[in-house]
Amino acid sequence: MSTFYQLIKLLMLNICRFCLRGMDKVINCFNKCPDASVRLICFPWAGGGSIHYARWANTLNSSIEVYSVRLPGREGQAKEPFFRNMQEILDELISVLLPQLKEKPFALFGHSFGAMICFSFADHVKKVFNLEPIHIFLSGASAPYSEARLQAPKRSHISDQEFLSWVISIGGTPPEILANAELVKLFLPPLKADLCVAENYRCTRPSTPFLSCPVSCFDGQEDTPHDLQAWKNMTSGDFTVQMLPGSHFYLKDKANEKIILDHITKHLETAEMDYL
Repeated sequence: MSTFYQLIKLLMLNICRFCLRGMDKVINCFNKCPDASVRLICFPWAGGGSIHYARWANTLNSSIEVYSVRLPGREGQAKEPFFRNMQEILDELISVLLPQLKEKPFALFGHSFGAMICFSFADHVKKVFNLEPIHIFLSGASAPYSEARLQAPKRSHISDQEFLSWVISIGGTPPEILANAELVKLFLPPLKADLCVAENYRCTRPSTPFLSCPVSCFDGQEDTPHDLQAWKNMTSGDFTVQMLPGSHFYLKDKANEKIILDHITKHLETAEMDYL
């Protein structure tokens, strides 16, 4: 019997190690905070990595643990194939995050393409698992079911030169990448892959709100106008919009980032008290 229990123990240990490897592959967490009251799960913009949001852990207080999502085809997963559709993204995220979602309160943040993932993720976990975030923070994007988004020009299949010109026009890409042809070759494929997912993603405008949590929207004042009000259809909770100076990547500005992080901190601390 002792040998049997030793085998079971070894099997469980290997399963735990496998799960941890899966978590580390998908989630970048700079500061692991087991005693945190809430987790903030952040979804990347198209072509983006996990570092930008992971660094937020150095600013937010220790009661908020930051999980920054890492998609394949970039960072340590550069050789892995890109996801081809939103369902593949959801399947990967749910496979590693479901236990954490059940463990303690969670909130979501997404900018641009990340806001679309944010919506799809919230919709999925509510409908399938009856789980709901305590707050959703959305940035730089129209609601995925809005006419503004459905009528937006498709760019994932244009030539690399046209695509690069568009990337330069929206700003936010470090000049050292744009000035290096080899770096551009590495940078463009994940961006195009994510945009292809975004352009092919379809969802129905909610006839009634499927969430009750608050939703906060942010956007750059000089960015292409987005239909932010359409996001209100997803929740019966409080809904706010805040415009900040800058274009599409306004959130990279230090002053704007501070405003966003202060807003997140304030509302998550309040939500924690309400949750308890």
